[in-house]
Amino acid sequence: MSAVVDTPQEPMLLRTDADGVTTLTLNRPGQFNALSQAMLEALLAELERIAEDSAVRVVVLAGAGKAFCAGHDLKEMRG
Repeated sequence: MSAVVDTPQEPMLLRTDADGVTTLTLNRPGQFNALSQAMLEALLAELERIAEDSAVRVVVLAGAGKAFCAGHDLKEMRG
């Protein structure tokens, strides 16, 4: 598993590749993988890299922890 975006604690987005399948895992389980601006930017950047990789046939989106994704990060929106 490789980290895509590093933060002081843990990577926000994880990527694994196996046999043409790329799995992107949202890695903010404490926030139920809420989509912050940084998370959205990391996802977009990684999807652009994947689009140029002819070895990738399938992309799976997953979420670490109890929830896949709680939606947009409301704390960030209020700020």
